[in-house]
Amino acid sequence: MRQRLTRWITLAVVAASIGASAPSHAITATVRVTVAKAGFVVGAGGGNGVLTFRHRNYPFTVQGLSLGLTAGASINRLVGRAAYIHELGDFAGTYSVLGAGAALAGGAGGVQLRNAKGVVISLQGAKAGLEVSANITKVVIVLDQTHSTPD
Repeated sequence: MRQRLTRWITLAVVAASIGASAPSHAITATVRVTVAKAGFVVGAGGGNGVLTFRHRNYPFTVQGLSLGLTAGASINRLVGRAAYIHELGDFAGTYSVLGAGAALAGGAGGVQLRNAKGVVISLQGAKAGLEVSANITKVVIVLDQTHSTPD
């Protein structure tokens, strides 16, 4: 009897650990965004982009504010991925980033952002303009769910 109880407990623990390690149903989406920014010590920027999620394209706007070493102006065309999205509404919100970059007439840049819902956006792409930056940035993304189009 004792041996049977030990087997049932062992089986229950194994079953629970398998269920606990199952992957979540989070989805990775693609992101394209164009952002123009300018500043000296305090920088500001804005732009728009498209999130491709579950075979649909959703337009969004981006607004950001940075504080730190910022000088110049640039236009950034970035592409990348948004990971750990469980539902469409997870994408919108305020993101934090700690970044550094430079552009002189042209160059490359990259950034990684994270919001309170755990969504991580990794972007990279071309910069055009004259800018040097090493700052802490807050970025707000507003998603327009009413104007989606098929992928």
